Amino acid sequence: MKTTVLSPRTAMRLLCHLAWVTILLACRQTTANLSPELASRFEAESIIRRADDQVFRYTYYSRSTRGNRWEDRDASIIVTKQSVFVHKNVKVGLDLTATSRKANEVRRDGDRVIISSGSGQSRVSWSFRPAEDAEGWVRDIRAVIGGSP
Repeated sequence: MKTTVLSPRTAMRLLCHLAWVTILLACRQTTANLSPELASRFEAESIIRRADDQVFRYTYYSRSTRGNRWEDRDASIIVTKQSVFVHKNVKVGLDLTATSRKANEVRRDGDRVIISSGSGQSRVSWSFRPAEDAEGWVRDIRAVIGGSP
């Protein structure tokens, strides 16, 4: 077995790189922070599914291009017995309940779950790839917002 000896300068460089990687990982921001009021609301409603720090594809109509546009957004999703809530910390992206007045639907496209809300030019969709059980996510979201199975 051959032993490699690092020069002090090389060892210091490696330690500095390791320190930077550690700092970057430790500083990674989350999208899952909730206000105490929202946390209480979701606990009372019984959380069924939760996926934090997901990459969502947000699709919307753009008047300037006269067509649909999309962008990737980091967000989290909570599904309770009464709500579907997409958020980035305290900023709300989508808050749906069975009594929501907008037209809502959920469907699958391969491993992607797509939640649409609104109609016409005000329609938006939030889609993501859950780590597992995309069909279960669709079933549980559909149970909240209604719609055909």
